[in-house]
Amino acid sequence: MKIHHLHDWKLTPTEAVALQRQLASRVDTRTPLTRCDLLAGADISYNRFSPVFYAAVVVLRTSDWSVVETQETVRESPFPYIPGLLSFREAPALLEAFALLKTVPDAVMIDGQGYAHPRRMGIASHIGLCLGVPTIGCAKSRLTGTYKEPGWKRGSLSRLLDKGDPIGSVVRTRDKVQPLFVSVGHKIDLASAVRMVLKSAQGYRIAEPTRQAHLLVDELRRRSAG
Repeated sequence: MKIHHLHDWKLTPTEAVALQRQLASRVDTRTPLTRCDLLAGADISYNRFSPVFYAAVVVLRTSDWSVVETQETVRESPFPYIPGLLSFREAPALLEAFALLKTVPDAVMIDGQGYAHPRRMGIASHIGLCLGVPTIGCAKSRLTGTYKEPGWKRGSLSRLLDKGDPIGSVVRTRDKVQPLFVSVGHKIDLASAVRMVLKSAQGYRIAEPTRQAHLLVDELRRRSAG
């Protein structure tokens, strides 16, 4: 899969913040996703205080959620842990895994934030700009913004707001479980992003693409440790 080289990754935190503000203006948050036969999920994991990152990408067929292709990679990242700048730690490993894909997905789901970020440039938006394909941020926790708790039934929604600006949706993917925080990554609108998350939540709280990627990355960590 082709990766667009947007910038160098050897940046200071101050330079990274400035770059996020610059890149945010390039994010497309308004294009509906009209077709998605192949949906990729991506996740990353690492041991606390370790510079070694484990990344995995899984491409699924949306008609039956069968696995079409998987790729994984292990690499080090020297960028420090700073909330709001996680893409500068994690994206290089994820992009390395995406570069190995022979299958080009119609859309990508990232376990992390997209537009729902203080500078509107979470890892899903960053990855989306690098890939040039529709990308969805699907996070298990909130980074910024306020919301009212959605109803307890699957499919219940509430708006995630930051100073009155809608930045995402809080989505109940299963009855009586904690919601997910869905936001636009790139080249998609919020309604399409929410629709794909609900479509791909196959009986679990976590959407199937990121759930499968999480399982694969955990397996990769175990193999590497062994």
